[in-house]
Amino acid sequence: MFTTVLVANRGEIALRVLRTCREMGIRTVVAHSTADRDSPAVRLADESIQIGPAAPRRSYLNPAAIVTAALQAGADAVHPGYGFLSESPEFAEICQAHGLTLIGPPAGVIARLGDKARAREFAVRAGLPVLPGGQGPASGAAEAARTADAVGYPVVIKATAGGGGRAMTVVHEPGAFTRAFDATRREAVALFGDPRVYVEKYLDAARHVEVQILADSHGNVVHLGARDCSVQRRRQKLIEETPPPNLPSATIEHLGELTVRAARMAGYVGAGTFEYVLDERGACHFIEVNCRLQVEHPITEMVTGIDLVREQLRVAAGQPLGYGQRDIVCSGVSIECRVNAEDPARGFLPTPGVIEEFVPPGGPFTRVDTHVAGDTRITADYDPLIAKVSVWAPDRAQALARAHRALEEFTIRGAGVCTDLAFLREVLAHPLFRYAKHTTSLVDQMMSTPLS
Repeated sequence: MFTTVLVANRGEIALRVLRTCREMGIRTVVAHSTADRDSPAVRLADESIQIGPAAPRRSYLNPAAIVTAALQAGADAVHPGYGFLSESPEFAEICQAHGLTLIGPPAGVIARLGDKARAREFAVRAGLPVLPGGQGPASGAAEAARTADAVGYPVVIKATAGGGGRAMTVVHEPGAFTRAFDATRREAVALFGDPRVYVEKYLDAARHVEVQILADSHGNVVHLGARDCSVQRRRQKLIEETPPPNLPSATIEHLGELTVRAARMAGYVGAGTFEYVLDERGACHFIEVNCRLQVEHPITEMVTGIDLVREQLRVAAGQPLGYGQRDIVCSGVSIECRVNAEDPARGFLPTPGVIEEFVPPGGPFTRVDTHVAGDTRITADYDPLIAKVSVWAPDRAQALARAHRALEEFTIRGAGVCTDLAFLREVLAHPLFRYAKHTTSLVDQMMSTPLS
């Protein structure tokens, strides 16, 4: 097992990783920007090293600064969390070249599956169902437009290096295509430094379902059930749930089997997620792979009792999983709500500011993942996530009631800071959500005809 792990991230995920490392007796070092010098992660870690200013490109997205900090601290492994460099094959190669283990899949696997266009090509070879679309990155707007005409509108233009719903544009008619194509490429360059995009059929009202896997370097791969992530704004998730409601167990098991087979074929090692959309007929279509820990991993931990970060560390150190698919038991229902510093009334515009009062909920089977306390500054430099509220209950009705109670109990006040707490409660109370009839169009429907 590793002796020292450097955590190359911030916020709640940095704390999450640090806590499991501490339980395992692993020394920790956190690499942080100037904006995070007084953060809870810095206080919890055994050592902290400042790697740059607040701007991510000069700190959390700076491979040289992170590797230098890891070597300076005597670390033998780096945990990238999610976002930032967690799915960068180049970063994985740099770590390996300097004798550092990156807690995640091998660089070759990240290159194959982290790139959306290459992942689509792999999915076809692996026998996964895919949506109609291009056979790789488009060479230009003309080629992309021909693909869009062939598959039929609406289509979505996606950055091959994208993630988190960014650099993705839905186009509903041909006249808007070229402008959308150029805008998406510019956004892809600005966010990821990579202009490549591809075109795929877009489903206006679909269910977004993902399968969590764990794999070791000895050929063992298991899935830990599926999560429904259909409640989204700007194609970014707000509420996740496991198991997916009103989805037959046979469908979940089928998706799990397809995913395990594909992961084994890819040589996957570590924790990862294969994502799918289900159309109105219930047919599933592969869309992408996340070669990292997911933001919503707590709900899988709550129904399985498996610490995913601990498993990441174990398999990265070369240890076998120690269990098979038959040993995985998912019990009850878990729901996660993402509490963000943003204003739903203004299109979920981020609202940076200082949080002056922060009282998270408690109670039975209620988990709050956060890096926030009183007098915490939420800056515009980073994602506006304040906290994740996850609940567990024996059935969905109790889980919904518990989630609603927890959100009502949550108090967040601060200068300039608005949150989505009230909106999340509206989602939980919405008839389409309560009766599990919702799709990825739910939030748009609510914004056009709000409940309150």
